[in-house]
Amino acid sequence: MPGNEPKGTGTKIRCDACPVMCYIADGRAGACDRYANQGGRLVRLDPLTVIEAVEGKGGNAVSFLGSDDWDGDLVQAKRPFVTAIGAGTTYPDYKPAPFIVGQSVDGVDMVTVVTEGIFSYCGVKVKIDTDRYIGPERATIHSDGEPVGHVTTSEYGSKMLSLGGVEHLTGGTKSEGRATCNALLNLCNRGAVDLDIDQGANLTVQAGRPPIIDGSEEKLMRVGCGSAAIGMFAMQWKPHVDEVIVVDDHITGVLSEHEAGKQLGLPPTGIRVTGRRSTPGRYFKSALPGSGWGGTDIRDPLNIIRSIDPKIAWSGLRLLMVSTTGEQCAYFELDRELVPRNADIPDPLRRSAERIAENCEPSVCSVLFMGGAGGSLRAGVTENPVGLTKSVRDALARVTCGGAETYVWPGGGITFMVDVTGMPAESFGYVPTPALVAPIEFTLRRDDYELLGGHMSEIRPLEEVITPEIRKIEPESRWRDPASCGDAGKTG
Repeated sequence: MPGNEPKGTGTKIRCDACPVMCYIADGRAGACDRYANQGGRLVRLDPLTVIEAVEGKGGNAVSFLGSDDWDGDLVQAKRPFVTAIGAGTTYPDYKPAPFIVGQSVDGVDMVTVVTEGIFSYCGVKVKIDTDRYIGPERATIHSDGEPVGHVTTSEYGSKMLSLGGVEHLTGGTKSEGRATCNALLNLCNRGAVDLDIDQGANLTVQAGRPPIIDGSEEKLMRVGCGSAAIGMFAMQWKPHVDEVIVVDDHITGVLSEHEAGKQLGLPPTGIRVTGRRSTPGRYFKSALPGSGWGGTDIRDPLNIIRSIDPKIAWSGLRLLMVSTTGEQCAYFELDRELVPRNADIPDPLRRSAERIAENCEPSVCSVLFMGGAGGSLRAGVTENPVGLTKSVRDALARVTCGGAETYVWPGGGITFMVDVTGMPAESFGYVPTPALVAPIEFTLRRDDYELLGGHMSEIRPLEEVITPEIRKIEPESRWRDPASCGDAGKTG
């Protein structure tokens, strides 16, 4: 690779692609499995990757802002897009990026700077669609017995994990750093990772797949909280039932008290549920978190009923109890003593529970890589690194990761997130410092690149970069099942 010239040491050569500086014997690979000694020459084992759009089929590699005649084509599909996958790194950091590619697009001269960044400051954010209790907020998460992250604040219908970061990668023991790096690498490459949460669940997490929680695969994401479910289905319930209680870990809903029930003319039923009443028909903390009904520890839904007022309730009162995914439902009728008795659920109510489940989205895990494109990486793009940061902030330079769109955080630096399922398979590598190696591309107009102090003498025409060794990937193949990654691309 340019700038990675081997230093001879007898039968071995020295690789300077990362701070480990391996001495590699002929025919062997370095510790990262990314570089090898081939007859005394340092070679990159993974080919440079180019995304090629097929006519009529879209992608999301990169678009350019500020173009007056932009036709809405998000991928600029008329051209191949050179990713940083297989490009190599700028380490040691005094030299330009491995590939700075020039290309004319609709008469506009463009430059794409590609490099595989060594990210010690990186991690992943994991969104798990489930109502099940996985552990308390701030609980430590372990992989291979080592702490690798923590449970963070839950979001609507999902649990959130924060994994990695420099504190775990380099701030702990060697074994903690190795376990963290291994977990992040597998997650980013869409592999399955087993995690254990203090005072919580055992998880198997994989991008784009349902989570496995304590050995059970999740199927559905909640339709909403108990109150939201009432708002969605109250009109369908009214003709067939007198009361509905939607059991939920966060907000349990009671139809007759809820404003939706009042607006529909349902009379009070005298049934009171446990928990702290927020507004009419909405109750917080009706039960403890768990893996039962609606993400609570409830196994028998009647346990959520605190009292039944004999002055208001009546014999024969029809009661439906249902969870926020519709997977659990039960139907009761009050006897003469106003005791709820199990009864056969009427078909319309059974269908309403099925309708709730139908409106629940499939439960999946989402994995977002998060990294900081800091000091030395920027020097591979420009002699004045802050110029790149300003160019990204001003939307003159577009940041992609393996061709996938990124979200760049506001504020200082270039801190970005990317959905790993939008990237080609096996886009990430590692170095045993430990750190992840992730592709990053900066694309901008040639004149803007010159203004920010870019390495103009290093620009190479696209025709010189595309060689027979390049791996070419059609955009639609990037979202294939990870199990079929072996044939996801075509090799030129």
